[in-house]
Amino acid sequence: MTSTLWKLALLIVGSAIVSGASGQAVADDPWVVFAGGDGPGKGIHVVLVSGDEEYRSEETLTQLGKILATHHGFRCTVLYAIDEDGTINPTRTDNIPGLEALQTADLMVIFTRFRNLPDDQMKQIVDYIESGRPIVGLRTATHAFNAPDDATYARYSWQSKTWDGGFGRQVLGETWVAHHGNHGVESTRGVLAPGKQDHPLLRGIQDGDIYGPTDVYTVTIPLPGDSQPLVLGQVLEGMDPQDKPVAGAKNDPMMPIAWTKSYTSAAGKQARIFTTTMGSGQDFSSAGLRRLLVNACYWAVGLEAQIPAQSNVDIVGTYDPLPMGFGKHRPGVRPADLK
Repeated sequence: MTSTLWKLALLIVGSAIVSGASGQAVADDPWVVFAGGDGPGKGIHVVLVSGDEEYRSEETLTQLGKILATHHGFRCTVLYAIDEDGTINPTRTDNIPGLEALQTADLMVIFTRFRNLPDDQMKQIVDYIESGRPIVGLRTATHAFNAPDDATYARYSWQSKTWDGGFGRQVLGETWVAHHGNHGVESTRGVLAPGKQDHPLLRGIQDGDIYGPTDVYTVTIPLPGDSQPLVLGQVLEGMDPQDKPVAGAKNDPMMPIAWTKSYTSAAGKQARIFTTTMGSGQDFSSAGLRRLLVNACYWAVGLEAQIPAQSNVDIVGTYDPLPMGFGKHRPGVRPADLK
């Protein structure tokens, strides 16, 4: 063997030893891909973009990606807020690597909060938004971005004045307004909007199937454009699904917590949009909410005729979500740990 080949062999062996000693492959991607397979979603690429400090979007979207891939055939790429050491850190507001995956996405599912991303990352999201492809937004996606006024993509920021309400209001239908329920005290029960019981997105879902400990968000009624409220949020007295509804104005009228609308880009391309103000890690323990989100992904990509009477939303692997709250994410977790 030549000297060059010996050096190459030693380099390969040395790299393997370093990887094995650390228990972590040196070249691990800072995202997760669930390959999918047979099912209505076969051949459809869903990119799920997480990044919020409070509601455990990294847990919700990882499990949603597993469900879509395992039970429905979609290929899913899940992206995260990544720290310098390669671990998932939702408090890192300026880094979501892998957004180039949106170039081949058929659907973007977004659950971010107050992100201020560098231009090269933000451009991938903006290009997707303006492409006319569908979007599913969860909880804090109504206030997904928080960029300074002089930023390249400042108009997408949640309190934009040049593009009223930014991405949240213009694309999803609302930006951050306020907590309507008492945060951390009054939970949410889903009630189907009158006359919408036969909408394909609500197939297999009845009043009360959707429940979450997160509170109802305030939204402006009526929602803009062609928005169609599908689920209303009944504010409950406590944090148990059997609690009574709060009496008074908080439930009269009830706020929409899930709706559809369309978004027309500057180039005239129209996209299907679904938004829900629920979606925390613990909310996702509700089979009704899981079913709503799976149905929404079918609808968004034009597969509403194939939504089953009762979509399979069984948990894949283990799912033990942490409570909502700042600084309560699991530290030290790498994307590769979630496969």
